[in-house]
Amino acid sequence: MSRRRKYLFLLLILLPLAGWLCCLPRDLFKGVPSSTVVTDRSGQLLGARIAADGQWRFPPIQSVPPRYALSLITFEDRRFYFHPGVDPAAILRALRSNLRAGHVESGGSTLTMQVVRLSRSRERTLWQKGIEAILATRLEARCSKKEILALYSSYAPFGGNVVGLEAASWRYFARPPEELSWAESATLAILPNAPSSLHPGKGREELLEKRNRLLRRLHERHYLDGQTLSDALDEPLPDAPHPLPSLARQLVDAAPKGVRTITGIDIHLQQQVETMTTRWSDEWARSGIADLSAVIMDLHSGAVVAYVGNSSPQRMRPGKDVDIARAPRSTGSILKPFLYAAALEDGLILPQTLLRDTPVNMGGFTPQNFDLQFSGAVPAREALARSLNVPAVFLLRDYGVARFHSLLQGFGLTTLPQEPDHYGLSLILGGGECCLREVTAAYAALARSYQGLSTCPLKDRLALWHTFEALREVNRPDEIDPNLLRSVRQAAWKTGTSYGFRDAWAVGVTPDWAVGVWCGNAEGAGVSGLVGAKTAAPVLFDLLNLLPASSAWFEAPGADEGVWADVCTRSGHLKSPVCDSWESVQLPEAALQSDACPYHREIRGQSVFLLPPAMEWFYKQRHPEYTVLQDLPDDGPMQFIYPEGGSTLWIPRQLDGSVEGVIFSLAHRRSDATVWWHLDQSYLGETRLRHELSLNPSPGRHTVTAVDDEGNSISVGFTVAVP
Repeated sequence: MSRRRKYLFLLLILLPLAGWLCCLPRDLFKGVPSSTVVTDRSGQLLGARIAADGQWRFPPIQSVPPRYALSLITFEDRRFYFHPGVDPAAILRALRSNLRAGHVESGGSTLTMQVVRLSRSRERTLWQKGIEAILATRLEARCSKKEILALYSSYAPFGGNVVGLEAASWRYFARPPEELSWAESATLAILPNAPSSLHPGKGREELLEKRNRLLRRLHERHYLDGQTLSDALDEPLPDAPHPLPSLARQLVDAAPKGVRTITGIDIHLQQQVETMTTRWSDEWARSGIADLSAVIMDLHSGAVVAYVGNSSPQRMRPGKDVDIARAPRSTGSILKPFLYAAALEDGLILPQTLLRDTPVNMGGFTPQNFDLQFSGAVPAREALARSLNVPAVFLLRDYGVARFHSLLQGFGLTTLPQEPDHYGLSLILGGGECCLREVTAAYAALARSYQGLSTCPLKDRLALWHTFEALREVNRPDEIDPNLLRSVRQAAWKTGTSYGFRDAWAVGVTPDWAVGVWCGNAEGAGVSGLVGAKTAAPVLFDLLNLLPASSAWFEAPGADEGVWADVCTRSGHLKSPVCDSWESVQLPEAALQSDACPYHREIRGQSVFLLPPAMEWFYKQRHPEYTVLQDLPDDGPMQFIYPEGGSTLWIPRQLDGSVEGVIFSLAHRRSDATVWWHLDQSYLGETRLRHELSLNPSPGRHTVTAVDDEGNSISVGFTVAVP
């Protein structure tokens, strides 16, 4: 043979081979849309959303359960494991059957050929069948038999708008394919053969006959014994298609479209949580509180194991489909623990440092405590446990709004996009908005960091420990009915209530779990009595009771961690040389940089605990043991309680437009002192016993001066803003 002929012969061999190698697209079902499928951590279906083309077509599966595989191969392609994609014996058998019947009864297609046909959607002619046969051999060369079975089972039609084994299993039998019985597997093996004429809602007698015939054939081949066959034959066909599971529905709605998403959700816990939150939500709905959201995280894995974006979907109301767990809402006091822990880590305060709790006006911002009362001075730990607003504002001023804003963003709170000045000091009282999912994750980060499971922006274990200890003592007697909290489960927990009673929060952590709860109205309507401790807290503790616990409480820090320092028992500051009582306390290392006690003074050779007059005025009302000294050397006896120097005031008006005025007040150490008041150069009047005066100054800068009956004077400058 000449060289030319050899080349021609080789070309005649290689060209068809190249064509055969390239004839099959890499992705047979490219562009075919899938349903959105979301499962729990073990693969159990939480919910699904229909595909873009209106079909229930789950994303492709990777393997087929043995019962269904045996049923399918026995019914459709007995020599599936032995042929190369085309079965000549099946084609001859189909040809004889068609000739005998006088019309087409069978096409002789193998499962591999059917996969090709499903991917091409061409007219069923002899020419197309020939092409399918060639493509089937190429598919056999590319894929394993297991992969071909999975492709068929993923894209075969099962009647109506149900496509694929997994969707059919859930729609017809309400469970995954792995849990199907022999009768159910046989039924689904038959349906793709004639999905338009045979499905549970149509042609039931013929379907039942074919199913039972297949079951007997499986018995003949020793795939199932006599008793199993008898039981399978007695099983009824399914009725109308079942609705798909609908758990964690907002999580399903937010999942990536057209793919399978495996979440960290525990389906059994999710079911319990949805039942419990529905009960609470329906209870609060009678009080005008329509919506409730809850998030639970497993601290050991860091995963969200239960997620209720909005409870009670069956109760019709505006906003019932809003995913509150992802929606920005005013935070109320829920961020205070982060400021407390940060100030401890920074050495700005110690756990019992006395914080100022007196009336204040900071550039027109006049925060109030929830009970509208003042303590004068309160230990930082108690201020956090009681959720006092005024001490928190003073602490934020000292720590820095910009630093705190940056800290919160470091914890993953993404809904604070504005510059720190936009929020100002109100950031600690709900001036910013956060979402429940991120806030719960931030609390979880504190607990995970303490246990060495991960890191967070606050790393000092002693600061975190003291924060947990303070939060374990949270008790809001002004807001809470103790009978509502039936749990003895220990938790570091905090509540929050936004301005106008629009948002109620409760978030808690244990060594194992983080739980967050939000109550309110998705539309933003406020409700009298909507406070965190009354509405969200009972739900929080019911959810905590639902969870297993391996640890009762966080393990205490080792004795060699941090530093040990002497701390004044009266002021909570580091001991000064004149403090008369102290204790050794384990503290963060930065605590050594904090101030020594400023309130103990040596007077006439004795150690005296003495607060500034404004703090003293309120403190002594709650502390009868406090000694008031009236004849102090070189010390001013007066201090303005309100306003502070440099304040900006807005003069309030009544509904009828009349001016109400502003109450100026000062504290005097002598209970019998007389004080004369002056506004700029004008005399206003005198006060005794209780030193308060209502003033109505004009817009602009002013100075109020007070002079007592011993000639002591004090002045405060302020600005009245233009209405």
